[in-house]
Amino acid sequence: MPIARRQLVVLARWPAPGRCKRRLAASFGSSIRAAAVQRQLTHHTLAVAAKAAASCGAQLSLAVDGLGPRATRRWQQQLQAWCDCASLQLVPQGKGNLGCRMHGQLGRCFRGGAEQVVLIGTDLPGLEPSDLEQAFCRLNEAPVVLGPALDGGYWLIGFSRAGLAKGGRRLMSGMAWGTDQVLQQSLDQAAQLALPVALLREQSDLDTAASLSPWLER
Repeated sequence: MPIARRQLVVLARWPAPGRCKRRLAASFGSSIRAAAVQRQLTHHTLAVAAKAAASCGAQLSLAVDGLGPRATRRWQQQLQAWCDCASLQLVPQGKGNLGCRMHGQLGRCFRGGAEQVVLIGTDLPGLEPSDLEQAFCRLNEAPVVLGPALDGGYWLIGFSRAGLAKGGRRLMSGMAWGTDQVLQQSLDQAAQLALPVALLREQSDLDTAASLSPWLER
């Protein structure tokens, strides 16, 4: 089957105690509670992403870290039933730092024939289908799209095929991952490459118990 022109990739860790959300676990003082939150966030993100993928005609993939092939297949079946998305694919996230893993997912999709690829994480309680729909629409106008995060990073990155071919990999190389400099460094790299960047609305991700409280209280 030909690959969809649009690819939506969610990057996530297997929600097991001690394997995910270490900063949140330290804040809670409990890796079990942090894993439960990771599971909630993953389910929320996939539900939103499935709606957006259906609306945009995109293929939805979950790029998983921390899970073996057999367990991945079992989880895929569970998630397909849960989010009512029979076409959901689970793929290995790959090795290396965040930039290497993101570039690997972009390469996988573009090699398969995609023309637009959008990557997101699972720390976004405020994520709505319209955010992802807008990301794909903006890629019709600009080769790169970024979703700024309140902490100075970004919650979404997307490329057209032309954007990555014109050196877009540099937006994922040499970044100070996990700091408040990531977004600005990415914008600076894009400017040096003369790659126009479309920006989405600013959102907050969840890394500590304090940032999580408003979401849990809803």
